[in-house]
Amino acid sequence: MKKLSFAVVGAAALALAACGGQGDDALGENVQENLEAQAENLDAAADNTANAAEAAALENQADALEEQGEKAEDAIDDADVNASNVNAM
Repeated sequence: MKKLSFAVVGAAALALAACGGQGDDALGENVQENLEAQAENLDAAADNTANAAEAAALENQADALEEQGEKAEDAIDDADVNASNVNAM
């Protein structure tokens, strides 16, 4: 799941890097919030498991997703994209 999320965010950032520069703050924030929501789901799963090792692994994945979301948000903002040109998938 981490690889898929990373690939999607990376592809979006690269595809949008050549655009202008309007609305990129909101676009970056949306990507960050989506990854944070996935991380929250992993944290909830960790809280609901009785296996300590599995809980730790899920929490580590959640932490990695949150960090990935922050980096993706920064990358999108730095790319100076024009979010009004982005087509919804």
